Amino acid sequence: MAHARDESSPLFAGNAAGTLRLIFYLALAVVLMVLDQRNGWMWRARDAAAAVVEPVYRLAGLPVAGMRTLSVAFGDRQHLTEQNQRLREDLLLANAKLNRMAAVAQQNQHLKELLDTRHSLELNVQLARVIGVDLGAYSHRLMLNVGARDGVKPGQPVIDAHGVMGQVIESLPTTSVVMLVTDPAHAIPVVVERTGLRTVAYGSRGGDQLVLPTIPLAADVQPGDQLLTSGLGGRFPPGFPVGRVTEVAPAATGMFLVAQVQPAADIGRSEDVLLLHDQAEPDGPPAPAKPMGPPSELAPANAADAPATPPAPAGVSR
Repeated sequence: MAHARDESSPLFAGNAAGTLRLIFYLALAVVLMVLDQRNGWMWRARDAAAAVVEPVYRLAGLPVAGMRTLSVAFGDRQHLTEQNQRLREDLLLANAKLNRMAAVAQQNQHLKELLDTRHSLELNVQLARVIGVDLGAYSHRLMLNVGARDGVKPGQPVIDAHGVMGQVIESLPTTSVVMLVTDPAHAIPVVVERTGLRTVAYGSRGGDQLVLPTIPLAADVQPGDQLLTSGLGGRFPPGFPVGRVTEVAPAATGMFLVAQVQPAADIGRSEDVLLLHDQAEPDGPPAPAKPMGPPSELAPANAADAPATPPAPAGVSR
């Protein structure tokens, strides 16, 4: 054990050489402290050593600093990305709200006009909201939030703020299904507003237009002509906008003209529609006509002031 102690701690060995070495080191330490206290030599040595060692410390700390810089940069980039995404979503939401407000204002204006038309023309209408849309290749339908319990019946015309949308084909207890005018199975009698030509507009398989397939070759139909309901058949009241002609071309057979029509109604965007109810028939005979005669201020005050009626000639009856 003593031998191991001597090998591990030679300064504290039990011989004279070790003691002298310890005394030398202590004396040297005292001298260095005194000189450092009086002349500041050790500060210069420490500064020189620090200047030499500092690059080593910087080099050793580069991996940690690089990782910290990358972490901060990645965090800032992620934060900026998230902030940019939030700002983009807020901008889209603001634009959507702005467009929605403009659309709602426009729709309210058109609905007001329709309601004013209802009051002026004594139309019996019912407001409904669109809750489902089916605009497939062969079926163009809408589902409304009113049904048989609300008095909706199959065959009722449906309009929006711009024109005719279609008609009810199925009335469920709380909902109803509307076939749009663009449905391939739908047809509606129309009249060209400019010329008074009567024809029938059919839905197309494209889903966004109407077709006039049987226009006579001599008929005057031009792009831009407005189509209105003609009232034939008794299903749609006359005078409601149906669409506008966009293209006129000869049919493949060469026997007719075919016109493409853009619907007047917002088929894919309307959220509120109006259902037209049947007009009530008047009860009893028509009211008697008002008696005609001179104005009341020109009539005599009483029967005594009235001129006597001359006697009628013989053989003439009054």
